[in-house]
Amino acid sequence: MRKILFTVFCISLIWACQPKTDEVDYTALSDEERLELAIEMAHNTIIVDGHMDLPFRMYNMGHDMRGEVFDFMSRSDAGNIDYVRAREGGVDAPFMAIYIPAAYQETGGAKGLADTLIMMVERMVDTWPDKLALARSPEEIEANFKKGLLSLPMGIENAAAIEDDLSNIEYFYNKGIRYMTLTHGKDNLVGDSSYDDAETHGGLSDFGKEVVLEMNRLGMIVDVSHITDKTFFDVAEVSKAPIVATHSSVRNFTPGFERNVSDEIIQKLAEKNGMVMITFGGSFLDQAYSDANTAIRTHIQEWLRENNLSYRDEAAQAYIREYAADKRPVVHVSKVVDHIDHVVNLVGIDYVGLGSDFDGVGDTLPEGLKDASMYPNIIAELLKRGYSKDDIEKICYKNFFRVWKDVEKVAGK
Repeated sequence: MRKILFTVFCISLIWACQPKTDEVDYTALSDEERLELAIEMAHNTIIVDGHMDLPFRMYNMGHDMRGEVFDFMSRSDAGNIDYVRAREGGVDAPFMAIYIPAAYQETGGAKGLADTLIMMVERMVDTWPDKLALARSPEEIEANFKKGLLSLPMGIENAAAIEDDLSNIEYFYNKGIRYMTLTHGKDNLVGDSSYDDAETHGGLSDFGKEVVLEMNRLGMIVDVSHITDKTFFDVAEVSKAPIVATHSSVRNFTPGFERNVSDEIIQKLAEKNGMVMITFGGSFLDQAYSDANTAIRTHIQEWLRENNLSYRDEAAQAYIREYAADKRPVVHVSKVVDHIDHVVNLVGIDYVGLGSDFDGVGDTLPEGLKDASMYPNIIAELLKRGYSKDDIEKICYKNFFRVWKDVEKVAGK
């Protein structure tokens, strides 16, 4: 162990003293040495994550604006992020997803739910101002990082939140929302969802075109995760600013899964100076895992019907855990890096980042990437494959900051 620590110390000195163009051969180190370096790097580099569903998980647990604030400070065995695990993993700016389920498009109340979720994030920041801070720009994230604060930037998932009122985009921008995912599980007023076969608009609607241009005007990032290919290319044609898939993976590994991005979409994102932020769910990363997960879900739905139970029933949860325990292939953190490799080989290092979808993909996360404490495992795998320190900084935050600043430039900010 002393030898490993000495090696880490020496390489740290090399990082500090050598010009950035001179890189250590990380591939020559042992796995243990690389992980030590990855942990150090994670804590000394800003890590932005494009999408986490913590606010809606809190809401489902009953932690809205009533009663005690959600205990974000203590380590938890539930969910994928809390303050302790975030600090261990070195993540500095996890985007809090203000998620609006598609059902609200029919029942109403989408804007009200969005307001509640935003206030819940604000409430956490107000409760622990010595640990947490909101962030509305790259500069604010950098300032928070220097102060040792965990930034909680926000993005809306599902433009149903604006209902049918274009002015609500500015309303949410003023509340700190800095990106908006155009659809979620069903087609909405803006455009068509990759999870919906209806093709209501045949792509981006006329209202959707106005939405994209208004987002451009304000400096709000257009998030193209969840939309159909046709909707994506319509957005790419309309948008004057770079566009981002904040939590999508590469369709090359999951043929036919439109929720992931195709090579043509990745190339268009790069052409627009945007990026794709790789998500961690096993079904997004690996076709065999996706097939097994679909079979498990089909069986469980039938079993629930036969037994007159819901997913939330304790008996159902116990059965699901036992039934699904050994029926999925193992997916490792290395698969996330396979997806990063694919983007880099296709369009270059400048167009890829991380968008975990923590608290949004259930128990489908890869080995070595089960929660927010485990980002160093991604960095260690990148080092193993020969990525440089500069490359990793681009993946962790520099690419996203470039895109964000370009979006602001289009808006004249």
